[in-house]
Amino acid sequence: MADSLSEAEKIRNKRLAKLGSHAPPKPVEDGKGINEEPSTARSSEPSEPQAPDQEDGVKPKIHISNTTAASEAPDNPFAQLGVKQEPGDAPRINIRPPKGMGELNNERSVPGQERSTSRPRETLQGWEDKVLRGVFRITLDPSTESDGHGHRLHYVPSVRADLEDQGEPVRLTTAILDQAILEVASEQAKTIPLNYLLGCWKRVTGQLKQLRSHKADESKLDVLKEARRLCMSYCIFAFTIPEMFGREQTDTSPLLPHLLLDPDDDGGLDHDFLTEAMSRLPEDDTILPALVKAVEDLSRELAKKTMNDDYRSHVTALRHLVRYPPLVKAIAQSSLFVPPSTSASDLEATTLLGPFFAISPLQADITSQYFSSPKTRDRAFINNSQETLRMSLTTHQHDLLDIVNHILKSDKSARDRMLDWFALCVNKNHKRRAMQVDKKLVSSDGFMINVTVCLDQLCEPFMDATFSKIDRIDVEYLRRQPRIDIKDETKLNMDQNASEAFYAQPAEGTNNFISEVFFLTLAAHHYGTEATNQTLSQLDKDLKRMEKHIEEIELDRHKWINNPAQLKMFDDAVKKYKDQIDKGISYKYAVQGVLKDKTMQARSLQFTRYVIVWLLRLVSRSDFPRQPIKLPLPSDPSNVFEALPEYFLEDVVGAYRFVMMHMPWTMAPTQNEEFIIMCITFLRNSEKIKNPYLKSGLVTVLFAGTWPAPDRPKGVFGDLLMGLPIATEHLLHALMKFYIEVENTGAHTQFYDKFNIRFEIFQIIKCIWDNRIYRENLNREAKANVDFFVRFVNLLLNDVTFVLDESLTAFHDIHKLSQELQNPQHMEATVRQEKEEALSAAKGKAKSYMQLTNETVAMLKLFTEALADAFTMPEIVQRLADMLDYNLDGLVGRKSSELKVENPQEYRFQPKTLLSDILDVYLNLRNKENFILAVARDGRSYKPANFQKATAIFRGPAAGLKSPQELQAWTALGERFQKAKEADEQAEEDLGEIPDEFLDPLVYTLMSDPVILPTSKTTIDRSTIRSHLLSDPNDPFNRSPLRIEDVIPDTELRAQIEAFKAEKRGAKLAQANIMDTSEG
Repeated sequence: MADSLSEAEKIRNKRLAKLGSHAPPKPVEDGKGINEEPSTARSSEPSEPQAPDQEDGVKPKIHISNTTAASEAPDNPFAQLGVKQEPGDAPRINIRPPKGMGELNNERSVPGQERSTSRPRETLQGWEDKVLRGVFRITLDPSTESDGHGHRLHYVPSVRADLEDQGEPVRLTTAILDQAILEVASEQAKTIPLNYLLGCWKRVTGQLKQLRSHKADESKLDVLKEARRLCMSYCIFAFTIPEMFGREQTDTSPLLPHLLLDPDDDGGLDHDFLTEAMSRLPEDDTILPALVKAVEDLSRELAKKTMNDDYRSHVTALRHLVRYPPLVKAIAQSSLFVPPSTSASDLEATTLLGPFFAISPLQADITSQYFSSPKTRDRAFINNSQETLRMSLTTHQHDLLDIVNHILKSDKSARDRMLDWFALCVNKNHKRRAMQVDKKLVSSDGFMINVTVCLDQLCEPFMDATFSKIDRIDVEYLRRQPRIDIKDETKLNMDQNASEAFYAQPAEGTNNFISEVFFLTLAAHHYGTEATNQTLSQLDKDLKRMEKHIEEIELDRHKWINNPAQLKMFDDAVKKYKDQIDKGISYKYAVQGVLKDKTMQARSLQFTRYVIVWLLRLVSRSDFPRQPIKLPLPSDPSNVFEALPEYFLEDVVGAYRFVMMHMPWTMAPTQNEEFIIMCITFLRNSEKIKNPYLKSGLVTVLFAGTWPAPDRPKGVFGDLLMGLPIATEHLLHALMKFYIEVENTGAHTQFYDKFNIRFEIFQIIKCIWDNRIYRENLNREAKANVDFFVRFVNLLLNDVTFVLDESLTAFHDIHKLSQELQNPQHMEATVRQEKEEALSAAKGKAKSYMQLTNETVAMLKLFTEALADAFTMPEIVQRLADMLDYNLDGLVGRKSSELKVENPQEYRFQPKTLLSDILDVYLNLRNKENFILAVARDGRSYKPANFQKATAIFRGPAAGLKSPQELQAWTALGERFQKAKEADEQAEEDLGEIPDEFLDPLVYTLMSDPVILPTSKTTIDRSTIRSHLLSDPNDPFNRSPLRIEDVIPDTELRAQIEAFKAEKRGAKLAQANIMDTSEG
């Protein structure tokens, strides 16, 4: 018979065999088998009624007869369900009553017995029939089409016919239930099997719970348990073997539409259903593959949706399913979970979790709907739209975290696969940090932000305020087959070859979960939120460029005004370009809305705080923050720290920079304190980090922290900078050290970069200068570290000299060109255009350099007041005097009238204030005799008349900028300069003709401390070569490397010079004596 069965029937038989294996064991009576016929024929007459006290104790038994066909084919799986199957026929069910039992509680009266006036008690068989009809909505009466509640009932004629053929009562029992279910579920035109069966499941489960709550008798519970078992089995058949019900397999899982329904819906998969399915896994190996297929189809369908579509049901479905560990384990093993080969751009669509993390308000076309017509929207509309998208995204990110948490907690293999997926996301997206990002080759911003936020939240459990678990973050993770790929990343202070050699030595041990999540989160920040910050900055620049370009294009519209066809093409092209700009603006607003989420940024800063503390512990080799960091750090290198990827620190700076620029109020004082300590540590020990622009980022954030804010006149960092011990002791030195270091950054833009960096350094110094402790520490260190301060002062003078000269020259050019362009009609067009372009360039130059000039001169004023000795060192003092005299002459001398320009405030040009600051520098150094002499010796720019003009200005137009006491000191200083000038000229005259070998070869003055340069063998004055080496570390005569320690004192020449001066002084004295004698 088996050979005559179709393939579908074979499958059906196999499934029914499994179904039968779940059935409870059948009772055996009188030593006979369950399938044996009773020894006596069943009487058609009703049996004697049972006594009331027997009724509750007797449990009716359902006997399933064994037909001839069944006995001939004992392996037929339908036999296990009591199904009679003839060749070519549908299954038939024969029902026999329990042996020795007639009709229980027959409602007919026994002849001669009085009818009871009380309501008849419901029999178990009657209750069973009623409940099964209601649960499965089945009827054996063709005239009954619906129940009392209006639900359509399914008529099962085959079941009725079988009952009638067997002479059985026409009623439903669990013995014939499977045949009835199969008949209803196979009705092609009327029923979708799984829809029908899931509704039955909900009803039978509800009835069972209700009975249990009322503590019903076991016989009724047994009926419902069997009905529930059969229902579940057929549900499984419906989504694993649809052929059993005459339906074909489809590409999409039958479970998919049911996953999208609410679990409480009749067609939804509720907790009871999935729990029962999980309990059957040991006996049924088809359930998990079917459920995994449904989840894969769920993911594929979600990949076609955006946040504007109905995506919530998909996310809710997955959240529901991941609560079952066996299913989670199977899902994690899906080939779609971590595909062996997939590109970054395909992660969102082809990985199982990708579509869930892709849902974001940054998806295509969503941003334009949030911010339609962006140029016409006011700030209130934009803020409201951003808040709306933040709320939607926050809810979705909470769901993602819930999904991920259940996967991680379900099973070790699933946890590993989850971490593998996160690693895949970051490792495939290295190109997101390229200089020019091709959006087609990388994952989207929204996807990567969701990944980053999820990982941030996974870190929260171990990020406590006391850093109790920070020791669990193992740096050796990076040498122990890490999930993150750092091979091609720039390291903090190690080149590629040294890095490869270091990481080629694997570390022993295994990686813990905290380390895994910590380093994955670091990478996610780099390729996720920080890459999006980079995108936002670039988008701003691109939009400005496009706006300027569209303005230029529209100037040509008049060319097509007489050609309608060409004009239409022109207007269409302009409109298309403007639409592109609008799309870019909408995206910018959406990205800003996402990144400015307070909760997200607070969580990000909390993680960043842990990174800071971890880095400081590593580089200082201390138990920070339990123990304070001692600076300077140990000089011996730490390979573990120096081999770290540069972005570990870069992303800390980037996170703080973004928050400081956009939402500083979200920063907690403890976070600020640790960031300041980190900045001071790495600026004080700048040799620990190779990239100067990474260190300049530290300065930029410190500078932003000094910006005045409501209730914080010195900014977010101001109070900490004024009172933090490590700051008062080391910050000024650290800033001055980096001021020196940025003189040479190695980049082609280093000349201009240094001015921007130094401008920020000046602002920080101005913020803290009021604190007397800073000035005292600085003065003490200046005396102990002379060479360091001489280098700083020299560079400061270089900057003052350059920016002042550039600014004043620009104003001369503006004045001259503006006068020439007052009558443009007398110029040729090309000449006029050239002059207009030159004027525009001069104005831009003046704006750039004037701000630097104001700040640099202000710094010079502060430092000369506190460090007069450092500014009057022999190698410094003459350059300082020359610079001051030159700029004083420029501001009050003959050419000062050429500095007059229209709207000087446009350039921040305040000549009277600038002149006042320069006078303050003179006055700060007035007690240094060598400064007085240096000014007097300035043969190019020193003019006594300039001092008198300055006095007149501060007594006239600039009255009030200088007090009477300051003007009196200024006048006295001018007189001292003049006297010193006269004395110096007399001394020079007394020396007469100086031999060339006594003159310095660079400045042509009499040497006082001649030294021999070791390679060029040139003799030069020590102060001259020392001043030269401050800016150039090479021998000025042959460009060989040179240090001041290498020069050789020329004692013989020095003796000759001293003898020469003594001789001249002696001759002068002798001449004076002769004159006195002759007069006498």
